[in-house]
This record gives sequence, C-alpha cells and structure tokens, in this order.
Amino acid sequence: MGTIQLKNIKIYAFHGCLVEEGQIGSDYLVNLAVKADLKKASTTDELEDTVDYVLLQKIVQEEMAIRAKLLEHVARRIINSILEKVEAVTTVKVSVAKINPPIGGDVAEVRVTMQQKRNS
Repeated sequence: MGTIQLKNIKIYAFHGCLVEEGQIGSDYLVNLAVKADLKKASTTDELEDTVDYVLLQKIVQEEMAIRAKLLEHVARRIINSILEKVEAVTTVKVSVAKINPPIGGDVAEVRVTMQQKRNS
C-alpha cells in the first residue's frame, strides 16, 4: 500500500451560496491523497501499474468546474468520481479550500476535508 498526493492544486472556480460568488468566482486550493497498492509499479516502472496523477488532476479540475453552493458537495463529487474512475484507489482524502472567503473577517481560507474508503 502507498499514498499518492497532489498538493495545492490552484483552481479558479465559482462555488458559494452568494449570488456574487457565482458571478465573480475566487481562488481555491485542493489537496488530494489517494491510497493504492503501489508495489507492482515500484518494480515494473510502468504507468499502467500505478495511479496516474494526471488523471487525478483532471478529475479535480472537472469537478471544480461544476458550480456548487457548498465545499462539502464539491469534495464529495471529487471522492465519488475518483472511486468510480480509478479502480486501483482504495481510499481518497480531499480538502477543498476557498482562499479569502467573503465572511466578513480577515480569514486566509476556509477548508473542508473529507475521506472515504472504497466499499469492498
């Protein structure tokens, strides 16, 4: 078993409950960690024997492009899509952070983190 991480994927998106957030958008940071059996890839040195992190990045981009009111909803969609499309992944942990959220205070980010294991 091993972990593949994608750290600080920066994406401009349009999530939020406020109408303005859907029109103006803002910066988001996504962090992703997936667990999978990486033993074969460590010996064969072949892409087909591991989890392709280019595909993981693409899934994150696709799901972040679909507007949602809640970060929790976006995180759930990312998890579901990875578990659906990447058979080798056994566990997904994702955090989605809105940078400088419009919450009436000096807050660097608001972050939601969710994790799920594949059902056997």
